[in-house]
Amino acid sequence: MKKKDIKILLVDDEPDILEIIGYNLSEEGYQIITADNGLRAIKKARKERPQLIIMDVMMPEMDGIEACEQIRKIPELSNTIITFLTARGEDYSQMAGFDAGADDYITKPIKPKVLTSKVKALLRRLNEERPSQKILKIGGLIINREEYKISHHGKEIILPRKEFELLSLLATKPNKVFEREEILNKVWGNDVVVGGRTIDVHIRKLREKIGDESFKTVKGVGYKFVD
Repeated sequence: MKKKDIKILLVDDEPDILEIIGYNLSEEGYQIITADNGLRAIKKARKERPQLIIMDVMMPEMDGIEACEQIRKIPELSNTIITFLTARGEDYSQMAGFDAGADDYITKPIKPKVLTSKVKALLRRLNEERPSQKILKIGGLIINREEYKISHHGKEIILPRKEFELLSLLATKPNKVFEREEILNKVWGNDVVVGGRTIDVHIRKLREKIGDESFKTVKGVGYKFVD
């Protein structure tokens, strides 16, 4: 996908932040859309269908966490990458972001060149070739990698992008233990820096939606999907 075809939605209640980030990313050739709170972000996302959303956490009317949760319920935005941009660097804030379905987390202030590099790394995943096996069937679980859809015992489940990719990876080889480093590299990529607890959060969310019995933790090593 060419830069001119990529839409990035910037969401922040500080006009200066929107202006600075918007200017730097538009100079890179991306289409920039802005919103100043979570409610407007949802409306803009529905209308524009951006490939990437960069969103502040603390905002009036509706904060970024709630907005992210609402966006993740919109099927046509299931492939959209969501990254939080906030001055809050506490662990609990990051975990809340991942719980809501965020793909990554950027702490501000951030230098423009670093931000553009981060954006390129995130968007690079949109151009990566998907596995040749488009549909996986394991017991009552059906994973359609072409359409980013999950069916579990006949019930359709909508997963955020990273949860989908994590489940898809583990399900490619049931009962194989995937080491944490391998999971991070294949799901988040070498260019994206995430916290060590990120995998744990995403596994917990998958257990809630697919079933605790489907995932096994191998202490000190990683995780596996149990068929």
